[in-house]
Amino acid sequence: MFTGIIAAVGRIQAVNERGGDRRLVIRAGKLPLAGTALGDSIAVNGVCLTAVELSADSFSADVSNETLSRSTLIQAKVGDPVNLELALTPASRLGGHIVSGHVDGIGRILDKKADGRSIRFNFQAPDALAKYIAEKGSICIDGISLTVNTVDGARFSVNIVPHTLAETTLGNAETGQAVNLEVDLLSRYLERLLQGDAAAQPSSGISEALLKSSGFIPDGYIS
Repeated sequence: MFTGIIAAVGRIQAVNERGGDRRLVIRAGKLPLAGTALGDSIAVNGVCLTAVELSADSFSADVSNETLSRSTLIQAKVGDPVNLELALTPASRLGGHIVSGHVDGIGRILDKKADGRSIRFNFQAPDALAKYIAEKGSICIDGISLTVNTVDGARFSVNIVPHTLAETTLGNAETGQAVNLEVDLLSRYLERLLQGDAAAQPSSGISEALLKSSGFIPDGYIS
């Protein structure tokens, strides 16, 4: 588990093909690796990876085909900057929100513009994730815990303050760039819980009938 508070910006040092998937070597920048052990989790652009090799200033992690298919790590190349965070500990301050490091999908930066001393970014999320993104809710973008400003369909906006711009990869992000998205953990489980016993059966997810039976839509409501 993570908090979405980025500790360092590292760089991809090597991308090695390994038996049908990949191993990344990542230079850790100012991320403190002194207390890190083999098998520890490190979030790389919001993706929870396991350290399989360690040096004083870098680590290696295997990336499965499932992770490659779900995240921007499939596009990773030598020299790319990446946001890094060590796993949450019982003594950590939860300054962001609870982040699993399990990317839900890939979004894109639609545009960005100055908003006071901040930069307001507009993003396009995959349609399937739109229902999990709520105004003033939390979202994780490339491993960064952020607050959703506005939502319009599958589009949403966030404000990036100067500190975050300086300490993460969003400071140099460009329009059209792909980003990893992780929705609020609670929204995923809420959807599953609402299905009740039907969760054991193949399902297309939340329906109007399910919402009515769960009391979220009153009797007599006409859509």
